[in-house]
Amino acid sequence: MLQIGDKLPDFTLKGVDGEFHTNFDYADKYALAIVFTCNSSPMSKSYSKRLIRLFEKYEEDSMGIVGINSNDAVQSPEDNFENMKLTAERFKLNEMHFLYLHDETQEVAKMFGAQVNPEVFLFNRTRELVYKGAIDDCWENEAMVTTAHLEDAIEETLDGMEIDFPETTAVGSPIIWKK
Repeated sequence: MLQIGDKLPDFTLKGVDGEFHTNFDYADKYALAIVFTCNSSPMSKSYSKRLIRLFEKYEEDSMGIVGINSNDAVQSPEDNFENMKLTAERFKLNEMHFLYLHDETQEVAKMFGAQVNPEVFLFNRTRELVYKGAIDDCWENEAMVTTAHLEDAIEETLDGMEIDFPETTAVGSPIIWKK
């Protein structure tokens, strides 16, 4: 399980674009958010558009966001690779270079210590973990958000500052682990 200050682990995962992507693909980014997410979780669904807006807001600041689906597709067919591709098409993820990757073996989720969908791990320019946890404090209704945990952490990271609250509790649907 990753702790604040740990380095970004190496990974190679297949993206919905059919290509394999590694952590090194993002070496030029000043900040990188890895978001464990899926198609089936109501919480993940509620955050899809918010994450895209965050990506669009900070893309010019060299911010990267990568979605990783680690759910077992046998137990949750909605999370299979074909449905991931449909989700990416619906949200135009391929066109925006906001990648959605498949962690079929679940090894990456285990390396990170991810437990729920969605759960965020934010890394700074030197790829040290500076924030982990929730996207914000109200998945049900964006208008009711009082603390935008991830956005605050992104701002502080891009400004080279210490993160005020480096850990929050991610609220989401448990990752569906293989039997």
